[in-house]
Amino acid sequence: MQLRLIFGWGKRAIALAACVAFGACATAPQPEEPFRVHGNKVTFEIAPVLVASDQVFDGPSTVKMGGIPNLVGEPGIPGYGEPGVADVATHAETQGLRYSARHPDLRIIMTVAEGYYRIVGRKSAGIETLEDLKGKRIATIPNTSSAYFLHNMLKSVGLSEADVEIVRVIPLSDMPILLAKGEVDAVTIWEPEIENAAHAIGDDAVEFDGRDVYREVFNLNTTAANLADPEKRARIKEFVKAVVEATDMIHEDPSIAWPLVQEATGFDLDLIKRSWKHHGYPGDLVPDLLDVLEAEEKWLAEIDDREARSREELSTLIDDSIIREVLEER
Repeated sequence: MQLRLIFGWGKRAIALAACVAFGACATAPQPEEPFRVHGNKVTFEIAPVLVASDQVFDGPSTVKMGGIPNLVGEPGIPGYGEPGVADVATHAETQGLRYSARHPDLRIIMTVAEGYYRIVGRKSAGIETLEDLKGKRIATIPNTSSAYFLHNMLKSVGLSEADVEIVRVIPLSDMPILLAKGEVDAVTIWEPEIENAAHAIGDDAVEFDGRDVYREVFNLNTTAANLADPEKRARIKEFVKAVVEATDMIHEDPSIAWPLVQEATGFDLDLIKRSWKHHGYPGDLVPDLLDVLEAEEKWLAEIDDREARSREELSTLIDDSIIREVLEER
């Protein structure tokens, strides 16, 4: 562990060094197929997965850009690469709900992270309280966890999406720019662009923290078919165990994750450090997940023009068997 932390060596580099030192490379057995993880690599929520793959998981593994579409098979989804090629995939609970409506085989098996969202507005736009958002232009991405956060924040003061102008901005890096130019009045999005937005307008910024209203639940997902396959289930369990251990490591020293996050995201190290406090890493399956899914399902069903599923139906999407086994064996 000391070599890894001091010199930045991952487990693969250590294994290679041992192989060379002891002359065992030529006779080593061929490695098994890599364990395949897909997730949004430009978010900080994925940090425990990156550490697990690089430093903990006992075996080859890959972490590629993507998400649930790579797990369940959703051709034609821009930015997610080849569908149906992941063993597990990370995504916020919002997208877990959306994809599970078409793929009821989807299973949530662990919460990797919680994202604590906020709204950043311009004082110069007349925003001092949440109520002042009425009639204002707010940049976010519709139908995502950030849009659901905005929905709940508006609802908390008796407003709705009909009371504001929602502006869809892509790429996310344009949000701070448009806020600084006065082309939008407020922004809400996941880190670190919300931190960039606050930084872009400096003393003109007013922030509304909403962690008591809603927080993103960023989960590790697989399928019921994968869990029913003894060999695949065993490998999934080993990876979940690695993520739990990686989470412990991050709690003890978050800086071990920062170089991996920086490499994956391309963001500046100082920005990563400033934004880090807006995340939590439970290393478990959050106990109120079903409550979150039930409340959010009503919002999404209306947007997607479908019937909202019952609490009983939603409960089948959660499989806590692996995380319970991992935690009980520690």
